[in-house]
Amino acid sequence: MTNFKNITLSNSEKLGLISNFATMLAAGISILEVVDSLLEDSKGNQKKILEVLRADLSQGYHISTSFEKFPKVFDKIIVNLIKASEEAGTLDITLRDLKETIKKDADFRDKIKGALTYPLIVLVVFMGVLLMILIVVIPKISTVFLRLNVPLPLPTKILIFVSNLLVQQTVFIVPAIIIAVAGSILIYRTEKTFVLNLLLSLPLISELAKEIDLTRFSRSLFLLLNAGIPISAALELTEEVVVKKEVSQAIFRSKEMVISGKKLSEGLKEAKGVFPSIMIKITEAGEKSGSLDKSMQDASEYLDYQVSSTLRTLTALLEPIMLVVVGVLVGGMMLSIIAPIYGLIGQIGPH
Repeated sequence: MTNFKNITLSNSEKLGLISNFATMLAAGISILEVVDSLLEDSKGNQKKILEVLRADLSQGYHISTSFEKFPKVFDKIIVNLIKASEEAGTLDITLRDLKETIKKDADFRDKIKGALTYPLIVLVVFMGVLLMILIVVIPKISTVFLRLNVPLPLPTKILIFVSNLLVQQTVFIVPAIIIAVAGSILIYRTEKTFVLNLLLSLPLISELAKEIDLTRFSRSLFLLLNAGIPISAALELTEEVVVKKEVSQAIFRSKEMVISGKKLSEGLKEAKGVFPSIMIKITEAGEKSGSLDKSMQDASEYLDYQVSSTLRTLTALLEPIMLVVVGVLVGGMMLSIIAPIYGLIGQIGPH
């Protein structure tokens, strides 16, 4: 397992692999024939996965056993879904549902990435303009100011100091930036939970992160229950798909209540601040009708819509706010450059 734990696949590659399996198995082709067929055109990490799968199947192992060796490609939910479907003889159906879920999850991620694209582009452009001013413009102007011995305001002095630091101490600045970036990555990897919870506690991000977590939770729970996995085991697996600590703890408490003989809706009510009222009502209705898995699917679709709505609102707010902030910062910098020039013109004027 240690040999394969770092192997990854992109979402499109994983979707293609699961989709091909689902289509061929539904057509009545044996699993070994499917693997052999896919191996002909596969390459890279996908080929490695298929080779391991073929070797395991030849020795009589299940698909889930092979998938378990690649934790960065197939998470615990996928592995358990495959395992349950192999035992129930519904592998083709489960793979088809899994294909749809991966597709929805990919669309879901694309929505989030799309909402973040504009702010990131603005930030990159601003950083480019800032560096150009500090490295190209300020050094030339500061030379003129120093020759003329013009009294400079504090903002201009700060700009000249930062510019000199970047231009004259590049040998020290570049390694310092590299060390800072490497240190940040190391801190993130070692203290990932702490860093994520810190970021996700920010006002605008907090509510959105909770909605995303609840969407993943309800979608994963639907898949697991639909595959016949007991609700307590399903809840335990869904704890790992969420990021926010409060959501994970709420799922854990709900699982404990279910184990003690209570309904899931009762557990969700205990964490009413985490789970929205509509989700609790949908869960109650599902428990009464005996179709909790279908209710979780309905809840995930509703929450998916809510996330899309929140993303649209945040994007609409971020665009003008970022433009104003960037405008003020760039304008402030230009004013810091122009103010001493006007001061100099004012001194020359009366003479």
